[in-house]
Amino acid sequence: MLEIKNKKAYFDYFIEEEVEAGIVLKGTEIKSIREGNSNLKDTYAIIRNGEVYLLNMYIGKYNDASIFNHEERRNRKLLLHKSEILKLRDKLEISGYTLIPLKLYFKNNKAKILLGICKGKKNYDKREAIKERDIKRELDKTLKNK
Repeated sequence: MLEIKNKKAYFDYFIEEEVEAGIVLKGTEIKSIREGNSNLKDTYAIIRNGEVYLLNMYIGKYNDASIFNHEERRNRKLLLHKSEILKLRDKLEISGYTLIPLKLYFKNNKAKILLGICKGKKNYDKREAIKERDIKRELDKTLKNK
């Protein structure tokens, strides 16, 4: 099963809550995603006029397409219920929170995106995460050697 993760988001942000949304895509975009030719790096979502949009998401051009190929970094609309959008808007009004896509995957042959309501980490928080990861790695190494 194809799954594209945004690993940088887990390092740069504290994830408070996760929401699953559908994505409006063109045919060539779906085919390109199935080939694994997409990236969530530097992608974020905004709420504009009561609708949620995904900005700066890279989906590479589909090689076998004709003149009807898509733009690589166009804005894409996300599919959410109105009540979900209102809840998201209320949570995002709190200062420092933003919508970051965490994962792009297929569910019942439909492209879904997992959005995280995130708060940015400071540099000392990132250093703490690196330190914890190194300690865990060394513990695993010592346990395997015994």
